[in-house]
Amino acid sequence: MPILTSPPSESALVAEQFDDIEQQRDAAKLGMWIFLASEVLFFGGLFLSYTIYRFTYGHVFMETSRRLDVVLGGTNTAVLLVSSLLMAFAVRAAQLDQRRALVRLLLGTALLGCVFMSIKMVEYHKDYVEHLVPGTHFEWTGADPSNAELFFWIYFAMTGLHAIHVTVGIGVLLVLALLASRGKFSGGNYNAIEIGGLYWHFVDVVWVFLFPLLYLVGHR
Repeated sequence: MPILTSPPSESALVAEQFDDIEQQRDAAKLGMWIFLASEVLFFGGLFLSYTIYRFTYGHVFMETSRRLDVVLGGTNTAVLLVSSLLMAFAVRAAQLDQRRALVRLLLGTALLGCVFMSIKMVEYHKDYVEHLVPGTHFEWTGADPSNAELFFWIYFAMTGLHAIHVTVGIGVLLVLALLASRGKFSGGNYNAIEIGGLYWHFVDVVWVFLFPLLYLVGHR
């Protein structure tokens, strides 16, 4: 007969440098918030560059923005918002020690992340076919082609950096789902799920800002 093992007690989950599990969770969350603050500063440099060029060459940016696919961008926005909802449910499932629901929700969130990346790749391919990728093959028939190319430099830098973060997030979610299927987050040991959720919500929030700034600026 298989030997049944009970989930570890909360005291067994506490590292020796912490007084209790709540202090350990707070420390982990603080570490993640500090990391996310550094990421905000990183993205902030790109947002600042965008703002400067947006107000300097506003007419060109409005014209170039119209070349982006609002339908694909809007669809991706909806995909990430739904994924954030699933991630919030996953954190709740972990807190309630619902292993099967947790695994399904984590996999569902990762799947939506993959859908986002697939749509983004379709959009990048569309930009490539239309010669909108900055470089030697960039083509612009409108006014001020050099500053039009500048818009696409900023567009690919911001969305590309975001795509890297989404890819990392998908990997984290898949690892968490694997560990969850093995019962690693039972008995109140759900801190890793909360931390992963914070990262995924950050990725979603960044896109919520990118979508209107890049896709909708030319559709007022």
